[in-house]
Order: sequence, then C-alpha cells, then structure tokens
Amino acid sequence: MSNIIIIDKLNLAPAIQEQLETVYDPELKPANIVDLGLVYEIITKEDGTAKIIMTLTAPGCPVAGEIMEEVQRKVANVSGVKEALVELTFDPPWTKDMMSEEAKLELGFL
Repeated sequence: MSNIIIIDKLNLAPAIQEQLETVYDPELKPANIVDLGLVYEIITKEDGTAKIIMTLTAPGCPVAGEIMEEVQRKVANVSGVKEALVELTFDPPWTKDMMSEEAKLELGFL
C-alpha cells in the first residue's frame, strides 16, 4: 500500500481515499493517483475541512488543473466534508519508485 500520511480527526480518510482511487492521470491509465503514489497526505480537521497534499508526475503536467479540480470535487462530495482543499507540492519530487507494485505491473514497469 502507498505511504500516505494520514491525520484524520473526522475518521473520513478511508472514504476520501476511496474517492481518490477513482482519479486518474490520463497519461498513466489504468493506474489511479493513489496507486501511482501521487497522494502524499490526507488531513481532516474537526471543522469539516479535508486537505489533500499531492504531487504530479512532472511540474509541467498539462492536465494538472483538471486532476486537482477532480480531486477537490470528489473529496468535497464525501459525506462529512464541508470544505475540500488540494495543495500541490513537488517536494519530494515524484519518482516511479513511489508507485504500488500493482501500478508498476499495470503500466509495464515490472
């Protein structure tokens, strides 16, 4: 499983992660963003805020806006989430090593 840092005051991380597993980087289908290792942190706070800290495969990713918008929309739809925030980081930068074995297999890296 991926090494996502989870700080979950609302106990919603499993439901949030389930939603994140339905988001794909179009260039790396069929693997979802969780299996790709693009999700670094899932944080929920008592006030109903859910924050996702994630990265992309490359800083110049042409679909960055679309992916982040989809993440924001899907997390916001999780019952109990009042506000969904998505923060993009490139620290640490993504590498193929961050992918799950399953994703590496699906994408032919194994």
